[in-house]
Amino acid sequence: MASRGSGSDRFEYLQNLVTEFQDTDSEEAKEQVLANLANFAYDPQNMEDLIRLQVTELFLDMLTEENENFVEFGIGGLCNMSMEREARDEILRSGGVDLVKNCLSSRRDETVLSAITTLMNLTTPSSRSQTADEAVVQCMVRLSLSDNARMCNLATVFLEDYCPDEQVKRARETIRDGQSQTALGIPLPQRSNR
Repeated sequence: MASRGSGSDRFEYLQNLVTEFQDTDSEEAKEQVLANLANFAYDPQNMEDLIRLQVTELFLDMLTEENENFVEFGIGGLCNMSMEREARDEILRSGGVDLVKNCLSSRRDETVLSAITTLMNLTTPSSRSQTADEAVVQCMVRLSLSDNARMCNLATVFLEDYCPDEQVKRARETIRDGQSQTALGIPLPQRSNR
């Protein structure tokens, strides 16, 4: 089976995408490039090139943008990249956890789903205190009550697989008792309270 092109061709193509993003003033063109880069981040063969081109930082930078499409594509790209250890470690070193946590308050379900998955991918024994802190756990408890089945299921998996039972119990009690309107700094999206 013939390959689609050599590694150097792929690097050059990705480099051209990054350059196009930096050079264009068109928001629509930037959105298209970000969507393409996020899709390329899904393929582990592209990871080394994307890291070399500092695409991780580009995606992190998008998380503070006003344009919700930039944020959605940025967190989607980070979600894809964070499956690979080298990219995960780079995101953690860059202080990206707080930027990812901020995406939990997005009004866009896809952004929130990517943020939850990214936090899962970023969780290691040494990063758990950041990725599954009290604020995140409270937020996940609220998201686990969502009418959106994907959101509910993913938040529930996060709580079951990434959080100590005692921490989840405390978060549920805090929310049940109405003591938390925000999750310690993470503004919460409007969700159903089943």
